Amino acid sequence: MSKFVTCLNCMDGRVQLPVINWLLKEYSVEYVDMITEAGMDGFIVNHDELPSGFINKISISLQKHGSSKIFIVGHDDCGGHPVDENTHRKHILISVDKIKKLKPECTVIGLWLSDKWEVENIVEK
Repeated sequence: MSKFVTCLNCMDGRVQLPVINWLLKEYSVEYVDMITEAGMDGFIVNHDELPSGFINKISISLQKHGSSKIFIVGHDDCGGHPVDENTHRKHILISVDKIKKLKPECTVIGLWLSDKWEVENIVEK
């Protein structure tokens, strides 16, 4: 079992610790490789082709750190992707499918972080 997981998260500083703490507890890992963009679920959905630098960061986490799980996080009150919760949830689902096609050897999991800073696992592929 890997000591690492990969997390594609929003750059919003409020979401980092709740997500990291949840991942450490729920998945019994030691480290979270955090890759951030403003409004991560929107970032993934709005790119027909994801930037090579972004894909490279994921590959480093998988190859160098042995991660086999990729998490994609959307959250309430997101300034980088200011849409309602239902739209975030749809975009998380689309993002999970997109990353799963890119990295089929990995388990890809979509997370929602509520306005109470509680993490919910909404999809796993």
